[in-house]
Amino acid sequence: MEDVSDPPFRALCKEQGADVVYTEFVSSEGLIRNAAKSVMKLDIYEKERPVGIQIFGANLDSMLQTIDIVAESKPDIIDINFGCPVKKVVSKGAGAGILKDICLMEKLTAEMVKRTNLPITVKTRLGWDHDSIKIVDVAERLQDVGCKAIAIHGRTRAQMYKGEADWKPIAAVKNNPRMHIPVFGNGDVDSPEKAALMRDEFGLDGAMIGRASIGNPWFFKQVKHFFETGEHIAPISLEERVEAARRHLQMAIDWKGEILGVFETRRHYTNYFKGIPHFKEYRMKMVTSDHSEDVFAAFDEVLEKFSDYQFTH
Repeated sequence: MEDVSDPPFRALCKEQGADVVYTEFVSSEGLIRNAAKSVMKLDIYEKERPVGIQIFGANLDSMLQTIDIVAESKPDIIDINFGCPVKKVVSKGAGAGILKDICLMEKLTAEMVKRTNLPITVKTRLGWDHDSIKIVDVAERLQDVGCKAIAIHGRTRAQMYKGEADWKPIAAVKNNPRMHIPVFGNGDVDSPEKAALMRDEFGLDGAMIGRASIGNPWFFKQVKHFFETGEHIAPISLEERVEAARRHLQMAIDWKGEILGVFETRRHYTNYFKGIPHFKEYRMKMVTSDHSEDVFAAFDEVLEKFSDYQFTH
């Protein structure tokens, strides 16, 4: 969720029912060197709470310094990312790279728990590859050194985001009689039905939603409505989508400036308007324009051109 789960997007998700939101993950090495982009990611706001700041790294001293810096932002949770599969993170032994060294993973977690009174949680994957899946043991070890909750993505690092997520090993973690902390599932929860499946058949304590929310902050409201009624809410109207896209872009510009605000909001537009036929011309305007006034003008065109279009979901 790099360049995705920033304050503007988190605000939209929170309004639509997200229970807990997390920052983009923050590099421990970048933070202790006062890198501007890393420091900016520590911006959190009262309306977001409860909010977690997610950090990654593999060097103990750097991670402990990071805990001290992050604590000053007063998050509700500090989350350690032991799951990111991206090469530039893994090559430094961080993210999912630490799945090659479970003892280091355990030690880092233990020392970070000792460093702060804030709850420390962990996001990770099933293992490095299919032959090294030991997530039941790993989760128990992390719990025993003080981790307060664990979220598990149902793929190995070797799989990246390919194939289907396997939730069975996550359920095995939850069903371990020695586990008593919350266990959250992640991966392929892209419909209210799948969220219900994760809760009811796999028995998990909750779902961590990532890709399904990009350009679709209403996902949380859709899931909660389905849980309460067993029915789907009415499709989100074109007017609601345009209004959300407008607010998203304006909040992004207010927070990070015109250039980054325009650039980093682009990835959401395809999903905001997914399903509209013959939309390429307008999408291209949104994702290639360097000036916000051009993007806002494209929103106006969409509202006028497709006013009769009815979304089906």
